[in-house]
Amino acid sequence: MREALKKFEEHEPEVVFEWHDGPTDAKGWVVINSLRGGAAGGGTRMRKGLDKREVMSLAKTMEVKFTVSGPAIGGAKSGINFDPMDPRKGEVLDRWFKAVIPLLKAYYGTGGDMNVDELHEVIPITERHGLWHPQEGVVNGHATTDQGAKVRILGQLRTGVSKRVENPEFTPVPGKFAVADLITGWGVAQSVIHHYRIHGGGVKGKRVAVQGWGNVAAAAGYYLSREGALIVGIIDRHGGTVAPEGLSTQTVETLFLEKDGNALRMQDILPFDTVNEKIWDCGAEVFLPCAASRLVTRVQVDCLCAAGLEVIASGANVPFADLEIFYGPIAEHADQKVSVIPDFIANCGMARVFAYCMQDGAELTDKAIFEDVSQVIGKALEKVHAKHSGKNLVTSTAFEIALAQLT
Repeated sequence: MREALKKFEEHEPEVVFEWHDGPTDAKGWVVINSLRGGAAGGGTRMRKGLDKREVMSLAKTMEVKFTVSGPAIGGAKSGINFDPMDPRKGEVLDRWFKAVIPLLKAYYGTGGDMNVDELHEVIPITERHGLWHPQEGVVNGHATTDQGAKVRILGQLRTGVSKRVENPEFTPVPGKFAVADLITGWGVAQSVIHHYRIHGGGVKGKRVAVQGWGNVAAAAGYYLSREGALIVGIIDRHGGTVAPEGLSTQTVETLFLEKDGNALRMQDILPFDTVNEKIWDCGAEVFLPCAASRLVTRVQVDCLCAAGLEVIASGANVPFADLEIFYGPIAEHADQKVSVIPDFIANCGMARVFAYCMQDGAELTDKAIFEDVSQVIGKALEKVHAKHSGKNLVTSTAFEIALAQLT
């Protein structure tokens, strides 16, 4: 596995598109690791300090993710080095998408990612520049050559990704959230639920610590709390909470509904430093790193493990603070100690929705979409368990399975 992974990491991407914004100092890249299957896919993120290497590593992560979620295409990613709090963000995104529209028409599909919203930014801006949907390039390059089928699939994508979730089985407030708002967090929660199912247990009563409180973290925490898990700690960039007895399901739902964009908002929020001192030994059996990439340190892993950690479900892409793209020493250390459900399984929800909506004639009900994501994640973990039934080495085994498809 290590040799195959090293070879995959070191392979040069097929396409690197670099962009410099004239009116600002923004700089951006589209990295297409390969055009496997005639197309490539991966979201668009923005953050100050982002560089080409980060985009390249995420493009490779997407290629691995597609071995789980489908479709059988190459991995890609877009990244813009710019402060997302700058009031010129909208103008920068508009110029960015205008520049990359030819790729998005021909063979590249994108979506939202860190600090770039799928529904309020990516879709309306790309529509203004002539796209039917941000995944149009995947439909044109990979899905089908039949013009009628293309029109139907693009219609399904427009409907499925943006549809408001009405079924109370999948949302706290019918009609308030779209599929794109909830599905990644749903998938992270389902990965934990399936893990315990496969190993003969359940999540009820399991103590959960959450890193971050954006869409992914908050939704994952909400869904697990609703299944009886106890949220005992939340650490966000500005602060958080530690609750040894566990937050009530109603409190978790309220925190989900009242979050301020991607930030936790609550009365009596503890300062970041206070939470950071307490959360790593709060006795959590489940840890959800759902904030930025490369934040989780070895010391934090060891503290969590010493206090009873059983499972890490990676809501963030590449959550460990390693220099390596995929499987550095911290990731390996964690993988040897507990069950680490890798990002390309745990957070594949949005990628799977795109793949599901590209099936001509797909049923676009809330139940069909959400249950499809759950089934895909469950089957991926069952394949891992069939190859290695132990509770550790989940990530390395999952990589072996994925790399066999790619190499």
